[in-house]
Amino acid sequence: MNHAVLYVRDADRTADFMERMLGFQRLDSVGIMPRIQGVAFLRADGSNNDHDLALFSVGPDAADSLAGTGMVGLYHISWEVNSLRDLIAYGHVLEEEGALLGGSDHGTTRALYARDPDGIEFELVWVVPESLLTVDDAPTTRDLDLESDIARFGLDTPGRQPQYFM
Repeated sequence: MNHAVLYVRDADRTADFMERMLGFQRLDSVGIMPRIQGVAFLRADGSNNDHDLALFSVGPDAADSLAGTGMVGLYHISWEVNSLRDLIAYGHVLEEEGALLGGSDHGTTRALYARDPDGIEFELVWVVPESLLTVDDAPTTRDLDLESDIARFGLDTPGRQPQYFM
């Protein structure tokens, strides 16, 4: 995935959340893009994309999304983190904010789930490096056990390097 675009009630509020919680950089605040009323373009830490997330304000009276409850629509966006240390650090910040929903071990990934200020769900995921996968890591959903994962993988083991399509 190259980037995501979301309609939110207040782009400034959501941009502030993404900066504080996940370390995104708002591009108009550093002079990379011009300031546009009701719009925010953000870049993830370490990214070289022109933007990773665009936010468009639709106003405070916008209804909540009904996706997944009788309507089609996006369930969540997943942002990849570099290590279990990063996953844990983001989890603490999100928990303090009251935005953390929970976590899962999906076999090939370890994931935390949270909601932004408009209730849009997102996932933070550490991808187990292919060289460390075993038959016990088949895709699944089970309780997240970060202590066990740290003992197995270490805090700073880089996750799988992204593969790019040519």
